[in-house]
Amino acid sequence: MQPNRIDREALIDLATGAAFLGSGGGGDPYYARLLGEAEIARRGAFGLVSLDSLADDALVVPCGWIGAPTVSVEKLPNGREALNGLRKLAEIMGKPIDAVMPIEIGGGNGLAPLLAAAELGIPVVDADGMGRAFPESQMAIFNIEGLSACPSVVTSSCGSLSVIETDDNLEHERQARKLSVELGGTAHMVEYPLSGADAKAHAIGGSITAAIAIGRAVREARAAGADPFAALYAALVDTGLYPHSGALFDGKIVDLERETRGGFSVGRVIIEGFNGQGRMEMEFQNENLIATVDGVVRAMVPDLITVMDRETADSITTERLRFGQRVKVVGAAAPDKLRTERALAIVGPGAFGLADAYRPIETLNDWGNG
Repeated sequence: MQPNRIDREALIDLATGAAFLGSGGGGDPYYARLLGEAEIARRGAFGLVSLDSLADDALVVPCGWIGAPTVSVEKLPNGREALNGLRKLAEIMGKPIDAVMPIEIGGGNGLAPLLAAAELGIPVVDADGMGRAFPESQMAIFNIEGLSACPSVVTSSCGSLSVIETDDNLEHERQARKLSVELGGTAHMVEYPLSGADAKAHAIGGSITAAIAIGRAVREARAAGADPFAALYAALVDTGLYPHSGALFDGKIVDLERETRGGFSVGRVIIEGFNGQGRMEMEFQNENLIATVDGVVRAMVPDLITVMDRETADSITTERLRFGQRVKVVGAAAPDKLRTERALAIVGPGAFGLADAYRPIETLNDWGNG
């Protein structure tokens, strides 16, 4: 099967769509987009292949950044972290890597594998391991399905490289998180090396083209003077991965608490509603975890909660939230793979210490647009 291509326009759309799918996390994709545009100017479009095109014995490697997004705003990468990590993993595995994929489609991590893939001359798989962004590496679908994160390679902007070997994926997360803190608060990680057969069985397929479609819908609506939010909701449902979506709240940020703690950006934001809507309060750990309006839950993990500029429909990551921003909070149902009983034990509210039992976003908001 001949690969599809991610050209400059598709890259820009991917950045827009991935920013939304990050649910506030994954890192702002702006810098990754700039690097990607420069790479396209040098080498041409990035290669993209479907899961179905992979050979069963192919070596497919997810990768992305670990750490606090607040740090990544000021601490830029050197551009070779992913490449160095992938080369080391190929050495450990004793075979060449056939393809890469984002560990999560959300935010800058949705674009993270592109440059390294181009340098290695291999494609990116149209899939990821989360269908959104989550703050911890054991929250990937591959762990939920019982696959090992190791061997794993952590690289930093200063050139250091560390290999993690453990049979316990939660211990892997702890070791990688500690490394990321010691390396300045952020690092790149290559993890969950997969066979083509395992990738086809477990990865969340079509998430890159879904992100591109979401970004394209917003861009075209803006250009036509149409409502970008209406276009966003329709595009989300059309992907088949996010069957329900809609507005949760509309207002102005009036209070914000945020700190970098334990390798995460954690805090809460309060939004005063327009037209007597009351107040929305959200808690976040890199990603937005739960949103309540006057104490009533409107959305919770693993469903997506994204804060957006109410005029432009630009997604605002948690590290870029500011007092006084006029925003619209948008929600979307998570992919079905994240809503099983086994998945909710790892990515549901309880995994973040939240007291509320999971209830689907479409139930909480009486949506029926799926």
